[in-house]
Amino acid sequence: MDKKLDYTFYFKLLTPIVLGFLLYGISQLNGGWGLSSNAWLYASIFFALIVGLILEPIPSALIGVIAITVAALFKVGPVGSGAENAAIKPAVAVNWAISGFSNSVVWLIFIAFTIGIGVNKTGLGKRLALAIVAKLGNSTLGLGYAIAIVDGILAPFIPSNAARSGGTVYPIVSAISTMFDSTPDKNPHKIGSYLIWIGVATCCVSSSIFLTGQAPNPLALSLLQKQGVQVVDWTGWLIAFAPVGVILFLITPLLCYIIYPPEIKGSSEVVAWANQERAKLGKISRGEIFMVLICLIGLILWVGGSIFAINATTTAFVVIVLMFATKVIDWQDFLSNKPAWNTLMWFGTLVAMAAGLKNVGYLDWAGNILKQYLVNLDTFWAMIILLLSFSIFRYCFASGTAFVTAMIAIFATIAHAVPNLNVVETMLILCLPMGFMGIITPYGTGCSPLWYGSHYIKGPTFFKLGAIFAIIFMAIYIVVGIPWIKYILPSLTLH
Repeated sequence: MDKKLDYTFYFKLLTPIVLGFLLYGISQLNGGWGLSSNAWLYASIFFALIVGLILEPIPSALIGVIAITVAALFKVGPVGSGAENAAIKPAVAVNWAISGFSNSVVWLIFIAFTIGIGVNKTGLGKRLALAIVAKLGNSTLGLGYAIAIVDGILAPFIPSNAARSGGTVYPIVSAISTMFDSTPDKNPHKIGSYLIWIGVATCCVSSSIFLTGQAPNPLALSLLQKQGVQVVDWTGWLIAFAPVGVILFLITPLLCYIIYPPEIKGSSEVVAWANQERAKLGKISRGEIFMVLICLIGLILWVGGSIFAINATTTAFVVIVLMFATKVIDWQDFLSNKPAWNTLMWFGTLVAMAAGLKNVGYLDWAGNILKQYLVNLDTFWAMIILLLSFSIFRYCFASGTAFVTAMIAIFATIAHAVPNLNVVETMLILCLPMGFMGIITPYGTGCSPLWYGSHYIKGPTFFKLGAIFAIIFMAIYIVVGIPWIKYILPSLTLH
C-alpha cells in the first residue's frame, strides 16, 4: 500500500515537469510555429503549473512559488521577455515575479479570510448560521438556496464577488459546517464541501446576472467602447441575460445537490436543535454588535464605492482596522490565519504568472492563429468558436480582471476580421458568461481562491466540478441565451 501511494505521489510530481519539457521540446523541433523560444519556455512553465495544480502532488501555493521561481531564474515573464535573445535584467525578473502581491484583488481575498475570523470569533457567524438553519434546515437543499439568495441580493450592489463572498456568505457557510462537525480534515463531505461548492457556483452565477455582479463586467464594456464597439447599459445587461440568469439561479443549488451531494439531508430534528442552540446564545453580545456595525460600514462603502471614491480593497482594510480597534480580533488572530496566508502566496504567484502569458506574446500569437481559422466560416459557427475559445482561455488567468484586460481587445479585433459578423452582438454574447465561467478553475475569479482556500474541496475535485458545471452552464447559455440575445438586442439601448 505504501509503495502504491509513493508511486502515485511521484507520478503526480513528475508528470507536470515531463509534460512541460515535452511541450518545449516539440515546439523547438517544429521551429516554434512563429513564436520565440523564450515565449515557448514560459508557456511550458505555465502549462506545467496548470497540470501541477490539477494533480496537486504538493500544496497549490508551493506549486505557484516553484513556477514563478523557475520563470524568474530563466528571466521569462516580464514585458519584452518573449523576444528572441531578450536581455532581461535580474532585478526586472524578480520585480515581475512579486508583482502579483501588489494586486488589490489578491489583498481583498486575503482580508476576506480575516473578516471571516471576526464573524466567527464574536459568535455572530454562529448566530446567523443558526437562524438560517432554523428557517431552512429541514433540508440541506434549502440551505443551498439560502446561500444563493443571500449572494443574489448582494450581487447588484457589491461589484467584488470576493468581497461579498468573504464578507457575508463564507463566514456563514463556515459556521454551519463547523456546527455539524464537518471540517476540511474531518467529515468534509458531511455538509461542508457541499456548502462550499454551493458558495462558489451561486456566486459565479450572480456575477453574470448583473453588470455590477463582478468588476470585470463593466471593465469589459469600457474596453470595448475604446475599441469602437457599442455596448449595453446596466438594464440592457440584465435583460440580455435574464432568461439564462433565472434558469441558472433556480437550478444551481439543485445541480450541486445532485452532482456533489452532502451526507446530511436535513430533518426536523436539525431545526429543533438549531432553535435550542439559538436560545443558549442569549442576547447579542458587545462583540457581535461591533461586528454587525463594522460589516454595515463595509457594506455601505462597498456599495457606494464610486460615490465615496473608495476602492473595494481599501474598504476591506478599513474593516480590518475597525476590527482591531474594537478588539473583535487581535494581532495573534491575524498572524495565525493560515488559510489566508496560504491563499495570499498562491494567488499572488498566479496573478504574475497569468500576466506573463501576455507579456511574452503568447496570447497575441494564439489569437492570430484563431483568426486565420474563422475568416472563412459561417458567421454563426464563427461566433460559437469565439465564445468557446474566449471561455476556455479562462484556464490561463488568475483573475477575471486580468483575463478581460488581456483578452477582450484581442477577441474584438478577431470579431472585426470575420466577414459579415455582427461585432456588437458577438461581443455581448462573449461578455455575458464571464461571471459563470469563473467556475472553471479554483483561481479564475475573485471569489474562487477564498472558497478553494477553505480546503474542503481538493484541487482535482475542484477542477472536475468546475469543468462539469461550466459545460452545463454553457450548454444552457447557448441553447437559451444566444437566441434570446439575437431577438432582444435590436430593442436594447446601446452606447
